[in-house]
Amino acid sequence: MVIIGIDPGTATTGYGVVRKIEIPTRRQEFLGRRSLPQQKPKTKSNFKCLGYGSIRTSPAQAPSERLKKLNNELSKLIKEYHPKVLAVENIYFFKNLKTVIPVSQAKGVILLTAAKNKIPVFQFTPLEIKLAVTGFGRAEKGLIQKKIKQEFKLKEIPKPDDAADALAVALTYFLKETS
Repeated sequence: MVIIGIDPGTATTGYGVVRKIEIPTRRQEFLGRRSLPQQKPKTKSNFKCLGYGSIRTSPAQAPSERLKKLNNELSKLIKEYHPKVLAVENIYFFKNLKTVIPVSQAKGVILLTAAKNKIPVFQFTPLEIKLAVTGFGRAEKGLIQKKIKQEFKLKEIPKPDDAADALAVALTYFLKETS
C-alpha cells in the first residue's frame, strides 16, 4: 500500500511517499512443512520511502497561481505514485495570524485534489504525529527527523524540513490506522 504524506504550506508544501512492505515471518516461510522452527523471526522495517521533496511557490505569484501550482504538482505526484491514501498534518493552532489563512487555503487545495482523485484523506495533529513517530508528544523536530532517517534507512535526514515532516505524517498513518 502506497501513501502520500503532506505537510501543507503556501510557500513550501512538503511531501513524502511511503510504501508498507509485507515481510513474511519465518513462520510464514515454513508454512506447509511438518515442523516449524521454534525461533523468533528477525524484525525488519515494514516501510520504504519511495520519494520526498517539496512543492515551492514564489511570493511574487498571485495567491491563485500559487494554489494552482500546488494542485498541479500534487496531481503529478498522485499520477506518478498512485497512492491509496493521503495523510495530511491538521492545522489547529497558529502563532502567526498572517500564515493561518494561506496555509488553510493550501490545505483546501490539497483536500480538493485528493477528492478529485478519489483518494481518502486522514488528518493528524502535530501532537499525534510526534507521539506516533517518537513515543513522546512534545518531541523536538530534530528527534523526529532522526527517527524518520532511521525508520526508512536513509543516508541523511530528508531536506527540507517540510519533506521530513511529510514522511512523519505518512508514517503516522501506518502506525495509527493500520495496526
